Amino acid sequence: MTELHAASAPITQDVMTLPRKLPEGPVNLVGLTRDKLRDALAETGVPEKQLKMRVNQLWAWIYERGVRSFDDMTNLAKSFRADLAGRFVIELPEIVSKQVSADGTRKYLVRIAGGHEVEVVYIPEADRGTLCISSQVGCTLTCSFCHTGTQKLVRNLTPGEIIGQVMLVRDDLGEWPEPGKPKNEARLLSNIVLMGMGEPLYNFENVRDAMKIAMDPEGISLSRRRITLSTSGVVPEIARAATEIGCQLAVSFHATTDEVRDRLVPINRKWNIETLLDALRAYPKASNSERITFEYVMLKDVNDSDEDARRLVKLISGIPAKINLIPFNEWPGAPYQRSDWERIEKFADIVYKAGYSSPIRTPRGEDIMAACGQLKSATERARRDRVAL
Repeated sequence: MTELHAASAPITQDVMTLPRKLPEGPVNLVGLTRDKLRDALAETGVPEKQLKMRVNQLWAWIYERGVRSFDDMTNLAKSFRADLAGRFVIELPEIVSKQVSADGTRKYLVRIAGGHEVEVVYIPEADRGTLCISSQVGCTLTCSFCHTGTQKLVRNLTPGEIIGQVMLVRDDLGEWPEPGKPKNEARLLSNIVLMGMGEPLYNFENVRDAMKIAMDPEGISLSRRRITLSTSGVVPEIARAATEIGCQLAVSFHATTDEVRDRLVPINRKWNIETLLDALRAYPKASNSERITFEYVMLKDVNDSDEDARRLVKLISGIPAKINLIPFNEWPGAPYQRSDWERIEKFADIVYKAGYSSPIRTPRGEDIMAACGQLKSATERARRDRVAL
């Protein structure tokens, strides 16, 4: 066990060894990096001099065109297609249900291997379409304001299950190019945020590999500036995220004193505000990112005072940043209330006058429990309840 893993063990339970063994069978090509795809093809006997070409061909079919059947890969010889079909599959997670909010937000319940389910949310806007994806089934961090945090961690998602969320939503949006027609550069799914179920930095390698696939210019081809990873503050992995992923970073901050943050975001007891901010100061330069996004959920009479706003500005001084103010999205049994709108606006004004962008996030999909902090798989609750009987 490495020093990092040893240090993380009390918080992550057995997360570093997850996912547990998945069902055996043909290898799923979805989620393999280019190097791993090359290795898989080499093991089947593809000649060395053909490997790069074959990887490029399969990559284009799977990630640029969204093809799921080897039979449809018309630039491959029939014998090679048959050989591939005997050894590999191209499979995505399964959409169990889809709900559409009055504001157009779509929430998908998605089933992965083992029968577990996660939630995925697509948010359409005038200038973009943002997909909020999950990295774990459940979560280990137990943030007290977050509905997902009340569901215990089940396992990490594989790279294929993570990038598969992107691909199945592109299916639903009809965004793959039509055969024989030029690719439409107008993207319905233009942005990815790793803000769904789970802590992405506790599933680092799988998240990294999935995002490398998303950013590959010969496939889904999303700029790293259109991908945002949200962390609650797993300090040892922040530097790795800068160098190995390089996407935009958001931090679930939510408090301006360790006393309050310990209660709201328990990981703060391991890496406190000062330690977290020290790690964040180095991120923009290491990742070539423009700025860090500080997420701040507005909780009535908890963290929303003028004093909190002034402390926040002082704490992040010197860090290129914007502050997303998030009106608390209530859920059944939630121990907090949303701050009054006037209080949120006053808080935002103090931050703005200090020189920081401070947009107030418009709640989306509240009527289908798809808003920030509301995601939780009902199936996992039912599974737990059955075990308890």
